Amino acid sequence: MNTIKMETSDFNSVIRIAITGPESTGKSSLCEALANHYNTLWVPEYAREYCEKLGRDYVEDDIAIIAKKQLEIEEEYASRANGFLFIDTDLNVPLIWGLHKYSRNDAWLEQIYKSHIYPLVLLTDIDLPWEFDPLREYPDQRNFFFTWFVRLLKQQNANYHVIGGEGDNRLFNAVQVIENWINESR
Repeated sequence: MNTIKMETSDFNSVIRIAITGPESTGKSSLCEALANHYNTLWVPEYAREYCEKLGRDYVEDDIAIIAKKQLEIEEEYASRANGFLFIDTDLNVPLIWGLHKYSRNDAWLEQIYKSHIYPLVLLTDIDLPWEFDPLREYPDQRNFFFTWFVRLLKQQNANYHVIGGEGDNRLFNAVQVIENWINESR
């Protein structure tokens, strides 16, 4: 797999921005809105598609399968994106899920996680109301998971920003962070 380590001054290539965070925090909605705003593409979370078609509960081995396919899809979309590519869910999600549910992760996931660094990560805040979805598992642990995301992003030394607000305000806040980051990177 290719690692994503991009120079922020290289705006001739696609700049990948990851949107990550706990369940039901508006990652997909924000990705879609950002892609529309910047007239580009966004990469949907593959885990949703995979689990909907699975026909059984997911197991430990499924987590690495999902992560690998997510990265493959990201590469496919990158070749067609326009300036930016917004990624719904980074490797923090499968990493946290594996650790939380199985107390470990696939060695491949642990290794690729260390080198798969995005130039900018938007961490969605838990300020949105929980929405039921049969694939979501932990409605009462959003603060626990949010704290875990922050800890991992800090350990990874990621350039991350927490994005809060509802509806258009959430999009506005994300765009402000992106525009400020672009201006600081020049």
